[in-house]
Amino acid sequence: MSGTLRAAVVGAGYLGSFHAEKYAQATGCELVAVADVDRGRADVLAARLGTRAVSDFRELIGEIDCASVVVPTQHHHAVATVLLEAGIDCLVEKPLAASAALAGEIVSLAKARGRILQVGHLERFNPALTRVATMLSHPRFIECHRLAPFTERGADVDVVRDLMIHDLDLIRLLVPEEIVAIEAVGVPVVTQTPDIANARLRFAGGCVANVTASRVSMKRERKLRLFQPDTYIAFDLGERSVRICRRTPMPDGLAEIAWEQIDLGAVDALAREIDAFLASVRTRSRPAVTGEDGCAALQLAERILAVMETQ
Repeated sequence: MSGTLRAAVVGAGYLGSFHAEKYAQATGCELVAVADVDRGRADVLAARLGTRAVSDFRELIGEIDCASVVVPTQHHHAVATVLLEAGIDCLVEKPLAASAALAGEIVSLAKARGRILQVGHLERFNPALTRVATMLSHPRFIECHRLAPFTERGADVDVVRDLMIHDLDLIRLLVPEEIVAIEAVGVPVVTQTPDIANARLRFAGGCVANVTASRVSMKRERKLRLFQPDTYIAFDLGERSVRICRRTPMPDGLAEIAWEQIDLGAVDALAREIDAFLASVRTRSRPAVTGEDGCAALQLAERILAVMETQ
């Protein structure tokens, strides 16, 4: 696809406003409009970015090539299927849908219509992860902590699909093996669904992942620690830094321990995500995070929730 890509953002809330900003700044892209059922909110965002506001995203069919879907999770399926059916490529925020079954319908429709479907698993674009991907060989233990204070934003789904799903997607990427056992517990604290959750995943190859997510914590934390033979890697995904410990066997039978600290500084992961989406739209190439990836993360989240219900 040549020429300027015409983009829109459906959902002008907190996260949608950031999507709109990135499209407005992207090279070779025109932000045609922002859409929101709250027309006043759309008007404010559109005025700030010098674009058009609409209350019904369907008005944009025939005028755009691609769109970000940044509405509440329960509306992802309804919005994405209309856009895909109309031939519009979509970047859908995570989770892909309110259920794995609905996510599968979105994936099938995108495939049937030959559309690009990317899922907004933002951590895939975190340089703290991409910088050390080549160092990973045979992880044996992974520990994740994703903690945040409570906000109404995202509370339309449980903490597993709201926060933990980020780390479930990363773990699937780091350990592409079958999960053979799951232990999990979740506690509803301020909503009717789990607000803090822990899951222990055992893989066919023996790796174990211990994952904790909370949206009722006093502080923010996004850390992932990975252990494999002779190497310990600690990711601080929030601070975009990595600490690596390596053990190197010496000829005398002893071992040399070396520590390395990598600070990656300020990197705009959302801009990288949207640039990757626009590149896929332009070249018709496989997106960095496919619909199948988003569906698989959601399926794993549902397995964890099912185990919680038995406790």
